[in-house]
Amino acid sequence: MLFTKFVVLKKYSKITTTTTMKKHNYSAGPCILPQEVFEKSAQAILDFNNSGLSILEISHRSKDFVAVMDEARALVLELLGLEGKGYQALFLAGGASLEFLMVPYNLMKVDGKAAYLDTGTWANSAIKEAKHFGETIVVASSKAENYNHIPKDYSIPSDASYFHCTSNNTIFGTQMKSFPNVNVPLVCDMSSDIFSRVLDFSKFDLIYAGAQKNMGPAGATLVVVKEEILGKTGRTIPSMLDYQQHISKESMYNTPPVFPIYASLLTLQWLKKLGGIAAIEKINEAKAALLYSEIDRNPLFKGVAATEDRSNMNPTFVLVNPEHEALFDSMWKAAGISGLAGHRSVGGYRASMYNALPIESVQVLVDVMKELENKI
Repeated sequence: MLFTKFVVLKKYSKITTTTTMKKHNYSAGPCILPQEVFEKSAQAILDFNNSGLSILEISHRSKDFVAVMDEARALVLELLGLEGKGYQALFLAGGASLEFLMVPYNLMKVDGKAAYLDTGTWANSAIKEAKHFGETIVVASSKAENYNHIPKDYSIPSDASYFHCTSNNTIFGTQMKSFPNVNVPLVCDMSSDIFSRVLDFSKFDLIYAGAQKNMGPAGATLVVVKEEILGKTGRTIPSMLDYQQHISKESMYNTPPVFPIYASLLTLQWLKKLGGIAAIEKINEAKAALLYSEIDRNPLFKGVAATEDRSNMNPTFVLVNPEHEALFDSMWKAAGISGLAGHRSVGGYRASMYNALPIESVQVLVDVMKELENKI
């Protein structure tokens, strides 16, 4: 019976929807994606490329999926402005957390050292993994202040194998607004703000990011690496953890996460059609300005992060009087807002405003904040 039902669905390839209250999704990740990505992904699950097969069942070696992988890798470099500059884009599995160990495995020289900037929970996790491979120098940390700011004044050892930083801190709501000029390879975890703002991406020698923020569903990890920095550690690296192996196999060393990569391609196509990173940056800046202006104006709320380091992706804020939380919580939930609760490390609220979140959803939140002020 289950098989018969599936065939009928595929035969008619019709996706039905029910009318429900619009949701405004502030989830920190997995998170909101463009509506057209949901629709095209759903159709591909029923029938991919008019093949009569689902994207979930096709071979990763099939002509149709190889085309997906090739286009996705090329589009990453195009959007980042890295075409023809010696970079390779890889789609791997394991999340950014696996990159915490792959980075030192591939870049830290035997008996060498690496430098890290500690700006949040995930940066701290990366530091812990690097310590398994050699001397790991924390050049600066904001941990003592519960990561409420980005350290500014620090020096990076000239003999470090690389310098690692985290561009945006999802939990604490801080974001690096500039990056140091360094004489060693620059590595950046961009998991929560990849493709969200214009940067000179050629400054970075290795960028990695879990897909589940601005790129696609959970399950895929993007790595963008300058080939010339690889193969210099003196280590024997297990094949599955070796970037050079994945490059030589064109991101097909083993079976890749097929569906998350396809959905990521759809998101990248959506971003290019929108006008690329420059276009989405303007939208993201407008969303952030709208919410932060209300946080600063409304006497019932206050921001958590240092003003100069506020994240455009993950604004964090609290109520001045915790007694108002129950009322505010009921109001934003009634307005169709989802995923607004802050991380337990910070408390309060976190409004994750990734690329696909429309500014109309931000206005709904701002209106609820104003309504609360009128009620108190």
